[in-house]
Amino acid sequence: MSKYDVDPLFPTELKTYSLKDRASKVDVDQFACAWDVGGSFPDFIDSLPRILGGNDLRSLIQAWAAAREKKRGMILGMGAHPIKLGLNPVIIDLMQRGWISALALNGAGIIHDFEVAYAGATSEDVAEQIRGGEFGMARETGELLNGAMESAHELDLGLGEAVGRMMAGSDFPHLELSLLASAYRLGIPVTVHVALGTDTIHFHPRVSGEALGRASLRDFFLFCRLVQDLDGGGIYMNVGSAVILPEVFLKAVSYVRNRGFRLKDFSTAVCDFIRHYRPEQNVVLRPLQGEGRGYYFVSQHEIFIPLLAAALKTAAPTG
Repeated sequence: MSKYDVDPLFPTELKTYSLKDRASKVDVDQFACAWDVGGSFPDFIDSLPRILGGNDLRSLIQAWAAAREKKRGMILGMGAHPIKLGLNPVIIDLMQRGWISALALNGAGIIHDFEVAYAGATSEDVAEQIRGGEFGMARETGELLNGAMESAHELDLGLGEAVGRMMAGSDFPHLELSLLASAYRLGIPVTVHVALGTDTIHFHPRVSGEALGRASLRDFFLFCRLVQDLDGGGIYMNVGSAVILPEVFLKAVSYVRNRGFRLKDFSTAVCDFIRHYRPEQNVVLRPLQGEGRGYYFVSQHEIFIPLLAAALKTAAPTG
């Protein structure tokens, strides 16, 4: 017998109810279906569970397809990781097929895109190269990209257009894999948003802070004009930028609304390896506040983006 003067609260008088009467969050109607070999890709998407991410993916595809039908903005904002992960061919294909109306990149984006086109390789071993101060010292990268910035200053162009113009006019051996050259050829605007000192080309002897700052600032105001076109059903997706592009997008939304333009009823989405504060707040939540839909997908870019691209290309019309 226990020496304690308090007894356990045994479940002798517990009130229960029938499981069949309980409201549940998941039922079998939402379960996945086994996809059959030989089935279509839309069938595969439809076979996903009608729960959480499965529903979000289908809803994003529908929103993107609707944006295309309505001729609203379809802006893809990217850090450099999608380029380094080999996704340029997938993204270029979407641009060619009319699924992307504009690109927004950070400063690293033009570096890796250039190196892919020029050398067919990119992404140096930073831990190894930094030991002897060799990280970021590739001659052609600094020389040619800073030269493009100088031309931007001279021709009154944004940074994205100036780099695209330089690359499209080159004979680089892998030019067909360049986002910027492809976008320039297609007439798709590319904006590049830099933070001074974050990119290796900023310490090249040819760098001009005046040229760099002016070109990137022009791109910000071009981006604002592109964001204006999201109104009434457009879509903005941020892939792999944890700080710069979410901050730029938030400021652009505020700027457009301050100018008196309506900016409502659009969708936003984020895809990254982990959840980040700024993409969730500045892309998915704050710009919408109940007027539109935001999505956050935690996934490897090299898996999710090809999956999304295939789903878009096979999407049925929304009308």
